[in-house]
Amino acid sequence: MVDFHTCTFCGEQMEPGTGKMYVRKDGTIFYFCCSKCQNNYRLGRVPRRVAWTKAGRKALGKE
Repeated sequence: MVDFHTCTFCGEQMEPGTGKMYVRKDGTIFYFCCSKCQNNYRLGRVPRRVAWTKAGRKALGKE
């Protein structure tokens, strides 16, 4: 069974073997599909306020 992960920032499905996994000291695991998502997370941006993320599209009423 193949385990798909969801990007922590944008909400996209990632295929196994792609993306990055970031683990904090407290044990929280974050998955990022690309450097764009990782950099936006590092900058402290909230996914609901970024228009191209799934959470952002839902907040704007597009989906």
